[in-house]
Amino acid sequence: MFWKRKSKKQDGPEATDSAAEVAVDDTADDAEEVGETEETAQAEKTSEKEKAEKDAKAEEADAAEDADRDTGSDDAEAEADEDTDSDSEDEDSKDEDSEEEEAGASGDIFADDTEEAGVTGPDSEGITRVRAAGTFEFDDEKFEYIGNTWIVRADDDGVIVIDPGPDAEAILEAVGERDVYLVACTNAYAPHIESAVKIVEETEAPVALHPREMRLWRRLHGAEHRPDYEVEGGGSMTIGDLQIDVVALPGTSPGTVGYSISQLGVVFSGDTLRKGEPGMVGNTYIDYTTQLASIGESLLSLPPDTRILPDRGPATNVVAEGKNFDSWV
Repeated sequence: MFWKRKSKKQDGPEATDSAAEVAVDDTADDAEEVGETEETAQAEKTSEKEKAEKDAKAEEADAAEDADRDTGSDDAEAEADEDTDSDSEDEDSKDEDSEEEEAGASGDIFADDTEEAGVTGPDSEGITRVRAAGTFEFDDEKFEYIGNTWIVRADDDGVIVIDPGPDAEAILEAVGERDVYLVACTNAYAPHIESAVKIVEETEAPVALHPREMRLWRRLHGAEHRPDYEVEGGGSMTIGDLQIDVVALPGTSPGTVGYSISQLGVVFSGDTLRKGEPGMVGNTYIDYTTQLASIGESLLSLPPDTRILPDRGPATNVVAEGKNFDSWV
């Protein structure tokens, strides 16, 4: 199916020979003895002074070496502290990266938990979300909800509208002057098809739906407005620049499907899987076992970083919901 909208210490000085000369010369007069004795004394004083100075210098050198060793020790301790701090920062960074990976949608503009009507986007992948409030009647009960309609850029000229909810005007305004190449519905409960016919009338776009959803479709739109294309799990479509794979997701309804676009790293899960929980229809599960099988086999088997964009609530991803799965079984 194809559409184109394309330190060293010195030794002390040697003793002088003046004292030896005095001992040998017994004929010297008293004056000479006195003079030599004074010279010897002076020499000894000089020698002692020089020795004292050299000892002092040696002590200073030793003290400097000790100071260098202390400084080196302090520097080593500082470096060790820096390494410890760096390791701690690295661990913190890893923890943050892990948290982001687990959260999956933390950087996603569609990850907000508030449920208010309005338009968000487009995001970096060219996807826009239109939220609208509506009333869904099921099993003779009425349920208020705020649903997501997804508008996906297919090329420069056109878009795909997925699950057109209750506000056709808001959807068409978000589309703007672009063509609508396809209206793709995940099943035929009212929140997913309510505005389909109005959008078709304004844009002449074809509608895609699983054939087992025709009974629910006719309840709302009658037999005269039939979907144009029947889609089933395993099928694929090329629309504009995108290839869309149809994912079988029975459980909430026999013909529920998802639309996976690997180029954009997203899957539109309809009411099969919402953030933190399998989706309910009204306030009940239609076929919980089958629905869990669809989630485990068809959605959580997609690449871990695949974004999951559901029919209600915030975006999530495969990593985050994979951690939740065991609690649902």
